[in-house]
Amino acid sequence: MAAAEAAAPPPQVQRRKLTSYVGFANLPNQVHRSCVRKGFSFTAMVVGETGLGKSTLINTLFNTNLVPSGEERGLHDEPAKTVNIETISADIEENDVRLRLNIIDTPGFGDFINNSEAWDPILQTIEARMDSYLEQENRVNRSRIVDNRVHALLYFIQPTGHALRQIDIEFLSRLNDRVNVIPIIAKSDTLSEEEVASFKKRIMADLKHHGIQTVTLPISEYDDEETIAETQEIQSRIPFAIVGSNNIVTTADGRHVRGRAYPWGVIEIDNEDHSDFVKLRQMLIRTNMEDLKEQANVLYENYRRQKLISMGVVQDESVFKQVNPGAQHAEARALHEAKLARMENEMKLVFQRKVSEKEAKLKQSEEELYARHSEMRHALDTQRQELEEYKRRLQNSLR
Repeated sequence: MAAAEAAAPPPQVQRRKLTSYVGFANLPNQVHRSCVRKGFSFTAMVVGETGLGKSTLINTLFNTNLVPSGEERGLHDEPAKTVNIETISADIEENDVRLRLNIIDTPGFGDFINNSEAWDPILQTIEARMDSYLEQENRVNRSRIVDNRVHALLYFIQPTGHALRQIDIEFLSRLNDRVNVIPIIAKSDTLSEEEVASFKKRIMADLKHHGIQTVTLPISEYDDEETIAETQEIQSRIPFAIVGSNNIVTTADGRHVRGRAYPWGVIEIDNEDHSDFVKLRQMLIRTNMEDLKEQANVLYENYRRQKLISMGVVQDESVFKQVNPGAQHAEARALHEAKLARMENEMKLVFQRKVSEKEAKLKQSEEELYARHSEMRHALDTQRQELEEYKRRLQNSLR
């Protein structure tokens, strides 16, 4: 069957240009209406040491107080003994578009003297959410599957300006194939522009050296030049050097902007010349949120395949192959003829065996008859000799 399919020519796809409007060009609008009606969801995990501004960045991204700070949650009252996993969910709406936003915080990460295996609770959480999605897929009723997988992980790097630390490398190496990793240089306003540029190059060199992949934005053949240029610009900013704040400050020229005020000037949050915040927001929210979800699904499919194989589930790939009806008919005919030939050979063997058995029985009967004939002849000869002996004695007695 494999040979027949290999020999079968690929199906020819005809291309036709319509001479009048039919209507399927409206499909994107139909999908848009359906998606708006259902609403959207996005799950992001933030990982980094205490004090790097994780909560501040999330609140800055959505311009609202979604995530309370560590001080507000009392995380600094008592030192944590292990990495905690906290999920904060919120339903937000913008221009009649609803978004269920899930933020997974990891207080305690990197805050211990011994941080070995600090990534275990995080990895377990990511895989547990994948397992939950897999369990929902295997249900009989799959109409209400809740996607609680982690679509993006924002990893906050200390602004040391030198290189990635061992805990950074160990963490990213273990989660590299489980989630979309977006590295972020936290509090980049503590570094100069030259230090930020140098630090970015060193981080990317360290990631490449250890074989760690960060998120890669897709570029489609249907994208226009402006979209491609914007995507490449966002990609070039990774790792993002970020400053976050929702505070309104006044600039030297009297403008009121979100930012941080310092004696030497103002850092404007929404100014691309001051930090990479705008590019990060554009990727996460405005242009590539669905791309991140699709890439997260690719990582999930790889995990799903490994999980099912470890459970002993093997996929029969032949069910996905295209079948040529003519080749399939020829193969079925060849199989049928081979079956008939096999049956004919089996019948011949049975006939030969029956004949051999019959010949053996006839030979045995012949040998038995011959033995009986010999025995009877011997008995007659003996009797004849006895009679002749009796006759001879009788004649002698009469003399």
